[in-house]
Amino acid sequence: MITLKLITLLLISPQPPVAHIVPYEITTHGHTRTDNYYWLRDIENPAVIEYLEAENAFADSMLAEYATLMDTLVMEMRERISVEDNSVPYFRNGYWYWHEYREGDEYSVNMRRKHPDGEAEILLDENAHAAGREYFQVEEISVSPDNSILAWAFDTTGGHWNTLVFQDIQTGRVLDNIHNASGDIAWAADSRMVFYGLNDPRGRTDRIMRRTIGCDDELCVYREDDPTFWPWVWNSDDSKWIAISTSSTLESECRILSAAAPRDSFRVVHPRTEGLEYYIYPIGDTFYILTNAEGENYSVMQASAESTSMLEWSSFIPYSDSAQVEEIDVFDDILAAMVRTDGLRKLYLVDRESGEGYYANLGNENSTVDLSSNYDAAADSIRLQYTSMTTPWSTVAYDISADTMRVLKMQDIGEHFDRSLYESHMLMAPAADGSLVPISIVYRTGLFHEAENPLLIYGYGAYGYSMDPMFSFTRLSLLDRGFVYAIAHVRGGSEMGRRWYNQGRVLNKKNTFSDFIDCTEYLIEEGYCDPENVFAMGESAGGLLMGAIINLRPDIWRGVVAGVPFVDALTTMLDPTIPLTTNEYDEWGNPGESEEEYRYILSYSPVDNLEAVDYPALYVYTGVNDAQVGYWEPTKWVAGIRSLNIGSDPVLLRVNMGTGHDGASGRFSWLYDYAERYAFILGRVH
Repeated sequence: MITLKLITLLLISPQPPVAHIVPYEITTHGHTRTDNYYWLRDIENPAVIEYLEAENAFADSMLAEYATLMDTLVMEMRERISVEDNSVPYFRNGYWYWHEYREGDEYSVNMRRKHPDGEAEILLDENAHAAGREYFQVEEISVSPDNSILAWAFDTTGGHWNTLVFQDIQTGRVLDNIHNASGDIAWAADSRMVFYGLNDPRGRTDRIMRRTIGCDDELCVYREDDPTFWPWVWNSDDSKWIAISTSSTLESECRILSAAAPRDSFRVVHPRTEGLEYYIYPIGDTFYILTNAEGENYSVMQASAESTSMLEWSSFIPYSDSAQVEEIDVFDDILAAMVRTDGLRKLYLVDRESGEGYYANLGNENSTVDLSSNYDAAADSIRLQYTSMTTPWSTVAYDISADTMRVLKMQDIGEHFDRSLYESHMLMAPAADGSLVPISIVYRTGLFHEAENPLLIYGYGAYGYSMDPMFSFTRLSLLDRGFVYAIAHVRGGSEMGRRWYNQGRVLNKKNTFSDFIDCTEYLIEEGYCDPENVFAMGESAGGLLMGAIINLRPDIWRGVVAGVPFVDALTTMLDPTIPLTTNEYDEWGNPGESEEEYRYILSYSPVDNLEAVDYPALYVYTGVNDAQVGYWEPTKWVAGIRSLNIGSDPVLLRVNMGTGHDGASGRFSWLYDYAERYAFILGRVH
């Protein structure tokens, strides 16, 4: 462990720790790279722990001057969280379910009742199980079809190593425990036989198991031997079916089984086919299938439950080049689909009998809409989650017959929040190749002055995941201090359809980086910010984006925050022992097999492209238990930057020694992390 003497020296005269150089050669396709910090991967090495502790001590010393500001930020953020809160109940299988937070609690209490005005029943008080743990996260909660048994999965590491617990709801007695579980679960109709995933030693789910609760009869019903695929098991919303889905980045396959006959064999809906993705939504004896079979933007097809081939599927929501179907919920009379068009998600409704469809009236705001907790197929309204850059997260009900939306509950941000004080809109920035890249922007109207405001621009751009315009109560602490906040919807996401994603992956990945830079320069040129106070932020794959942009244009940024950053891309994608590597060859490339993909990743991988330049101020954070991006990636990156940096701006690494990819757990603990990042940014403004 780091010594008290070392901490004292750091506090007196802060100097960054210097990582030992231990050359390690990696040869691929006849090309040799030398990794001077490969040794930092060995968390069992006491020298690694000491080094990580030294990084934290250095960060503490450099951020000490912002202690008062951080306290103020935490206080502001806490005041925007209701002391007591609860979710809007949803109906499923005869019960109303919700969760609530009680005063002072970090974690939720999960509840249900038989009738809307009936007596509340506690299913799971997460606080009781989280007590004394540095990290605690419930990743799954599921109730048996007969409503008598609660299944829940929890992780105490941050690495998604779940323990699956089955307990009698009435007595609270634990009936079974399963360790090393993936967290997904499906029930047989008898409420005693269950299906669940298990992880291999790397943390990849590779088996789907079946067992009778409390019995030693565990049986593997499916093993995924292709390391590029990842399986999971689930029940249909009507509980009639048990399904095993498995997917890689660009392919998927599904097996189906009647929940009433759990000992039968699973039947393949359609065998995996190169480039084919399909996801089934069963209701009764009809399957609706979200698929790219008709085109890259996806469409919805329909089939009988007895279908065994795509040849028996018929079109239900036809394919469109201008609209991407992303998600569906099926009701007795209609099918509700979330469709992305013109960069935004919209609700599209189709009559199941006639096939006629129309867009729901949800207003004209630049917003984000998601389907939510629609388990009652007979419902006359559709539950949605609604938000925008200026509208707090809201649970809303869309009335199907009236074509109107009513708010069931809006997130309470406190008495001092007035949404009319803020302005948000979407811009289109020209990229170097002529593409128009959307930017969502928000600022406090009374504090905006052309070309004078500091800017924080956020980006991600990977996996087809869209960074939609959403509300953040923590972000208000920046907006209320004059910041302009922007999201660059760069290629690699799906904001402009599946084509947008394909133009930002594998051998097109550099579009993600150039788009982000082009968006930033557009905001500068259009007077949305002070060019001397431009900050950037990205996390995970967005952390890779941060590493790339500071290598390409270190001159633009006053400061950069990179969270759990995937910055050692080439070395990681060459290592199949890391959990996500094999599952993501279609995202980044397979550099071990393809020399072209090797050379391409080498040309942008942040760790491999460091130079002796004046780097902007950097705040980098990671977690030791991160199973998605190893802590050693940002650690090596920071060490490499410091060894070459000709500038004097600080380069800080914050290492959480007890969490993983998603950071701190609990309702309030994570606020301290946000406050530190924001203080770092605010402290750098000229």
